[in-house]
Amino acid sequence: MVFKKHIDNLNIDTSLLGFGCMRFPTKDGKIDEVRAEAMLDRAYAAGVNYFDTAYPYHDGQSEPFVGRVLDKYPRDSYFLATKLPLWAVNSLDDAKRLFNEQLQRLHKDYVDFYLFHAFNRERFEKMKEYGVFDYLESEKAAGRIKYLGFSFHDSFDVFKDIIEYRKWDFCQIQYNYMDTNDQAGDSGVALAESLGVPLVIMEPIKGGSLATLSDDLLQDLRKIRPESTAASWALRFVASRDNIKVVLSGMTAEDQLEDNLKTFENFEPLSQEEEKLVGELAEAIRNRVFIGCTGCRYCMPCPMGVDIPRSFRMWNDYGMYNNAGGTKWRWDHEFKDENKPHNCVECGACEAACPQKLEIRENLKKVTACMEAL
Repeated sequence: MVFKKHIDNLNIDTSLLGFGCMRFPTKDGKIDEVRAEAMLDRAYAAGVNYFDTAYPYHDGQSEPFVGRVLDKYPRDSYFLATKLPLWAVNSLDDAKRLFNEQLQRLHKDYVDFYLFHAFNRERFEKMKEYGVFDYLESEKAAGRIKYLGFSFHDSFDVFKDIIEYRKWDFCQIQYNYMDTNDQAGDSGVALAESLGVPLVIMEPIKGGSLATLSDDLLQDLRKIRPESTAASWALRFVASRDNIKVVLSGMTAEDQLEDNLKTFENFEPLSQEEEKLVGELAEAIRNRVFIGCTGCRYCMPCPMGVDIPRSFRMWNDYGMYNNAGGTKWRWDHEFKDENKPHNCVECGACEAACPQKLEIRENLKKVTACMEAL
């Protein structure tokens, strides 16, 4: 059975491995329900008792599907988490409507872990203005929410303001050995522990990037544990922190599930030597960047609309993780054509402003060539 952790302030035991329900196997553009249900059943049988979904996952298919599958099990035998889609909340009535819709989609009388989804500064202020905090507290008092928390994507300063705003039951942050200084990061992990707020972690494998590292990067780790996968090392790094109670993994295939179960059925925290090696691995990955852009944005705005820092960030991500498929998808779907580097007219204004004195114009050409070759 998978390892469980006790959450003191809630007096419950959660499986250290949580099933993230945003990356199920698909077929013809929809959840492959036969395979996905079998994976959920396998996880439940192995002791996974934390299942995390959200309103938009799988284009809205995830909540109803997960709710149907979990109906076969006793309601008190698992914890179900979902999230209020803050981008769709423009009034208190919106929040009320969406929460009730989610209960219907899940086919449940209550949600165990309910989160404000993807808090940032703007959304935090809006939820205060609309009175959504008081509304969700009333739903918690009525028993339709067991534990109230938030997920987060912004800077540490914003995280500090949010986590200190009220007494939270838990919170969810992005954290992995490459993101220790990004978003909430190590500082957020320490702050949450000092406040007695247990953590649920998303993106422990950085969207799969840390599962596909090249052999030369992993050679020192394999000398210690030749049987362990790159994903296992990433998961163990996160799960070794005392105040991290659930590590979410969005599993797309059966082999991923089996590897994760193997990691957590006989979970061993990282030793000091292993912690050191993972730190060295992170540094080796960072050294694979193509260009030393710090993202300071002194080069912006570009008169032709090129998003120079984002172009270099995506290029560097490809250099570090060699994730061709993911990089190509992001380049095609998340980056507007008018902001891509092919719009550069080589005016040189960016290079005059760059404190690193980078050869921006020549490197933007390299970015374009690289992305077109993927």
